[in-house]
Amino acid sequence: MADTEREERHHHVIRVLLVDDHQVVRRGLRTFLEVQDDIEVVGEAGDGAEGVARAEELQPDVVLMDVKMPGMDGVEALRRLRELANPARVLVVTSFTEQRTVVPALRAGAGGYVYKDVDPEALARAIRSVHAGHVLLQPEVAGALLSQEENGQSQGRGGSLTEREREVLGLIADGRSNREIARALVLSEKTVKTHVSNILMKLDLADRTQAALWAVRHGMAR
Repeated sequence: MADTEREERHHHVIRVLLVDDHQVVRRGLRTFLEVQDDIEVVGEAGDGAEGVARAEELQPDVVLMDVKMPGMDGVEALRRLRELANPARVLVVTSFTEQRTVVPALRAGAGGYVYKDVDPEALARAIRSVHAGHVLLQPEVAGALLSQEENGQSQGRGGSLTEREREVLGLIADGRSNREIARALVLSEKTVKTHVSNILMKLDLADRTQAALWAVRHGMAR
């Protein structure tokens, strides 16, 4: 393989950190993910605290995070990563299906979730999707998140959005990544990132997941 081809492949590889207290689970995830051409497992952690430290050290693109772990659990680890402004996208991998388990993780900043019995190919697609900026929400969990929002708390803030920001917000709710939004609106990715930052600031939201839910709640989803 030529050096330029190696460099191009390395540039497109998604660097993944595995955070789960069960070694057998981490081993199984690693075994599958290591055969993916565009995914590289760069490290592992056995609990939330170690996961946060490793994420800061390794700067992965995506963190696969269990929710229930001894010591610092996945939800608290997500909050810590947000406080540290760590850029990694987090995909929750859990065996718990209850909304009371999954919803707090999403509210803490997870980009989506899958169950531990997920089909391996579906897991790889989920990693790629979250890395691209998509939000992975199943309808029942999205509904639970919406029902927990205080009705009308941020309704008035929507009036401060420009027409372009409203277009961007609608595309976020549609699950589009910044790159896809840029293509759809004929903008640069840098400009889209600026619009997203302005939307989050004006609506007093923490991340794209909350922005997507806000758009759905207020009738701005496409």
